[in-house]
Amino acid sequence: MLNILFLGDIVGRPGREVIKKLLPGIRQQFKINYCIANGENAAHGTGLTKDIADELLSSGIDVLTGGNHIWDKKEILSFIDDYPRVVRPQNYPPGTPGQGVFLTEIGLPPLPIAVVSVMGRVFMPPIDCPFRGMDALLQRIPTDTVVLVDFHAEATSEKQALGFYLDGRVAAVIGTHTHVQTADERVLPKGTAFLSDVGMCGPHISVLGVQVEQVVRRFVTGLPVKFEIAEGPQILCGVVLRIDPVTRQVVAPPERIVRLLP
Repeated sequence: MLNILFLGDIVGRPGREVIKKLLPGIRQQFKINYCIANGENAAHGTGLTKDIADELLSSGIDVLTGGNHIWDKKEILSFIDDYPRVVRPQNYPPGTPGQGVFLTEIGLPPLPIAVVSVMGRVFMPPIDCPFRGMDALLQRIPTDTVVLVDFHAEATSEKQALGFYLDGRVAAVIGTHTHVQTADERVLPKGTAFLSDVGMCGPHISVLGVQVEQVVRRFVTGLPVKFEIAEGPQILCGVVLRIDPVTRQVVAPPERIVRLLP
């Protein structure tokens, strides 16, 4: 059995710290063969720098996926083409720097896997269609490949729709972006593992990783407020996907993981 760990959005320094503290033990406990994490908020809560990408990729994470904040640190434009394990949403227009999929092999005998990042369009910045984008991508990927999709989207309806649209064609569709772990884990009728949102790795006493008082002030007053990453207890959210290397299918619904550090 191959065990894939998918971690939620890493938010700032607290998110990176909880990864370094807890990931080695989680990898050992669940006999993890491969680890994927969303890294678009890893640099001070928004964007990703080269140093932070190096830090995370050396801490037990094998691939970092992206989303609408992937470009917020302009530095990424200078290195993403040289970092195939940093995967930006594949439905950006042609010519966008970086790649939307990372292809590799894991296990013995080697099992081909593809880690795909794709972004939604409901309540999100304008971008190409994620449904048609996945159709085009799957035509280029060998049919024996285990395809793992990070769907970075706001609306649960759009996430569920893409899950059913890809059911039977990919191994898993795992949602990111809302930073709140959902409890709708399941295997869809044709065999694809699904979860609307995997959650967040970052400050637990926060609103999406941001200091509570600042977000409340923004809602109450309607005025602009500078957001800062919260401190205090840290949370790590993720799911474990168990894949049969012979059938190349998941054998159970995603197993949700939540860990707290005081």
